[in-house]
Amino acid sequence: MASDTEPAINGPRELGAFLRARRAELAPHAVGLEEAGNRRVRGLRREEVAQLAAISTDYYTRLEQGRLASASQDVLDALATALRLNPDERSYLYKLANKDAQHQRPSRDAEGVRAQTRQLLESLRDCPGLVLDRYLDVLAWNRLASAVFKDFAIVPRRHRNFMRMLFLDPELRGRFVEWEPVARAAVGFLRAAVAPHEPRLANLIGELSLADPDFRTWWAERHVNYTTFGTRTYTHPLTGPYPLDRQILRLPDDDQLLMVLTAPPGTVSMAVLRQLETVASG
Repeated sequence: MASDTEPAINGPRELGAFLRARRAELAPHAVGLEEAGNRRVRGLRREEVAQLAAISTDYYTRLEQGRLASASQDVLDALATALRLNPDERSYLYKLANKDAQHQRPSRDAEGVRAQTRQLLESLRDCPGLVLDRYLDVLAWNRLASAVFKDFAIVPRRHRNFMRMLFLDPELRGRFVEWEPVARAAVGFLRAAVAPHEPRLANLIGELSLADPDFRTWWAERHVNYTTFGTRTYTHPLTGPYPLDRQILRLPDDDQLLMVLTAPPGTVSMAVLRQLETVASG
């Protein structure tokens, strides 16, 4: 509750103040306008912002003065571009206007994975990497991850859940030398990561409980495990067993997880990864 000396923030006024602040910081030459003329204000004029955003000066003036409750998504997009807002500023603009800014973040593919995250995966030459959502659906992977676990591209999207494959897919299940501790830890991780009432989780839990007695038992034990690092021993038909270190990093803005497997340079495990990479690249 606001005090007598600290009034509650007014949405339209705060939106207008934010627009004024960003306008004042933007030099005309930065948007291709001439500096000539007697400028009484720092930065761009209101009519210049309106021109860049392809809206009327009167509309922009009323918006900046807090006389409009909000603006359409198209207008906000145009203003964000005109004022050269960075991703954080753009998201804040939509928040002030009570708009959902989720889709305004950097470009994502059909799985909701940022282009930058895909690029990061591909740059991990000696490290298998996966992007997972909080239900442990596999959203993206690099070539080495396919070599270590399995070719995720041939798995139907509705079945491309790491937990599901860990219990029901013999190929992926067989890539762990000690499957049981891995599976137990995964069950605890999923319980810690997702609220139990969510329908997506309920469907997954129901399917695995009917299909696998171990899962049914371990889920009922209600153990929670949110360990995000450790060492596991994997195996492959071409190489035999090899240990890898595992780290799970949170991507909080996307509600996603980045799992990366690594091996110290010069080790047998690194040699195995390079062998698998060579085989995977054909």
